[in-house]
Amino acid sequence: MALKCGIVGLPNVGKSTLFNCLSSAKAQSANFPFCTIEPNLGVITVPDERLVKLSLIDKPTRVIPTTIEIVDIAGLVKGASKGEGLGNQFLANIRETDAIIHVVRCFDNENITHVDGSVDPVRDKEVIDIELQLKDLETIENRIDKLEKQAKHSSDHRIKKMYEIALQYREVLLQGKSARTLRLHDEEARLAKEFFLLTNKPVLYVCNVDEASARDGNKYVDALRNAIADEIAELLVVAAATEADIAELETYEEKQLFLEELGLHEPGVNKLIHAAYHLLDLQTFFTTGKEETRAWTFRKGMKAPQTAGVIHSDFERGFIRAEVIKYDDYIKLGSEAACREAGKIAIEGKEYLVQDADIMHFRFNV
Repeated sequence: MALKCGIVGLPNVGKSTLFNCLSSAKAQSANFPFCTIEPNLGVITVPDERLVKLSLIDKPTRVIPTTIEIVDIAGLVKGASKGEGLGNQFLANIRETDAIIHVVRCFDNENITHVDGSVDPVRDKEVIDIELQLKDLETIENRIDKLEKQAKHSSDHRIKKMYEIALQYREVLLQGKSARTLRLHDEEARLAKEFFLLTNKPVLYVCNVDEASARDGNKYVDALRNAIADEIAELLVVAAATEADIAELETYEEKQLFLEELGLHEPGVNKLIHAAYHLLDLQTFFTTGKEETRAWTFRKGMKAPQTAGVIHSDFERGFIRAEVIKYDDYIKLGSEAACREAGKIAIEGKEYLVQDADIMHFRFNV
């Protein structure tokens, strides 16, 4: 399941530094705007202790974690919706992502230039919000014109419903709100996806703070948290410069000592990865044996055949049944054979809703 998150924000707020911490790909990082022009693409390994524990039991030839793609997108400025700066490129790149990681500067440092001359995370957030909303408004206006004409000459319920939803979106956007603030029923939400609105994407606000604020945040973080109280969004505090220092350490022990000195339990980038996973409503199932222990990404609410399709489309097409072992049972009993002997392997059909951490074995025939 190829999933992609885009890191966005004003120029020079720490996007590329954060990207470098997250990914094995290295983006240029410098103290001037528009340092990133072409979007950098990296692959994030999703940290998961459960995968490690399963591999210790089965001692497979290879261990394969699940991943998320992350894109470091060029900084945006006022007027981007009209093509100012790198606006057109920025908007095209963000349209291709599944979720937005919005990095906001929440630290003072006179040696690092701010594109607007002062630190104000709420203002910075609104600059990007406005540009995305203006682009969405343009998109919706165009769709309304087409849908209105179609609705007049069609009895198709779907077209009329999309026209009604488009009108609601226009009203929300004209109020200076993002599309995600509009509450829709399940059927409406499915139709709304066809508009491909930028402000309908789930968003994680990452407050880039100094080292002293890494654990408890600061006044800038508090201001931003209050500003997004009515949004369907998440907020995370990360000290990107400190994360860069941690990433340079070679051993796990060195990293843990550094974290303990800061009063942290795990790197902020780990929390960010898990938050992005949660933001996209994703979960993990496992396959394990002597050859391979592997984590697979699926969307919460998927049934067994759909999750089988994550591995290969033939698995879904020819799905017969799924053999399911609960993670806790596998860890406690120590092997598939022991789980089978204890009656801890469930045989599930097409209606089974796969749960997070399920260990799956699919039977299929094509």
